[in-house]
Amino acid sequence: MSTVQIVTHDGQPLSAYVAQPEGEARGCIVIVQEIFGVNAHIRWVATEQFAAAGYLAVAPALFDRLEPGCELDYTPEGVAAGRRLVDALGVDTPLRDIQAVQQQCAQGLPTGVAGYCWGGSIACLSAMRLGLPAVSYYGGQTSAYLHEPLQAPAMFHFGEHDPMIPLDTVRRISRAFPDSACHLYPAGHGFNRHGHTDWHEDSALTALSRTLAFFGQHLRL
Repeated sequence: MSTVQIVTHDGQPLSAYVAQPEGEARGCIVIVQEIFGVNAHIRWVATEQFAAAGYLAVAPALFDRLEPGCELDYTPEGVAAGRRLVDALGVDTPLRDIQAVQQQCAQGLPTGVAGYCWGGSIACLSAMRLGLPAVSYYGGQTSAYLHEPLQAPAMFHFGEHDPMIPLDTVRRISRAFPDSACHLYPAGHGFNRHGHTDWHEDSALTALSRTLAFFGQHLRL
């Protein structure tokens, strides 16, 4: 595991956590962080979920443009700070940064995007605007972009007890993309957040199995 520097389209340096698989990589997965930064959870996702499954996993620190090295706590103060950062970033800049990661890190491998919470919505936008296969975990802000067509396959995961994403929002996303699998789990928000109280093991493992099957189908060498 290592950290590399990405040079973005406008010359801004971003750090990225890279987890290498054993043996030849099956593809590259760009992991898009939650509002808390590239923290222990995101590094765990890269290492224990995607690299362990044979993928080159790269998690760019998208907050580096505003606060280099930013990792926020799972507290009301951390949530507020994270929301301010994502509001300042918007969506176009993270998408361009994902393109830079693909160009500089993917080594010509077929590339997909997996994102969590805020990153889940950015992942969906990656399928809409970048044409990259994407898996969105509890990306509730996707509902603001339902008028945009998908340019690549997408998959969605939501918790049915998520206090931040109403089931009506999940249903609207599912109806907007009838050809995309939209899975609902007996869990709350952040159910893939290993080591946190939101972690729901059965849901996380089932979602991971479906996610790996999705990338196995759509990222072929």
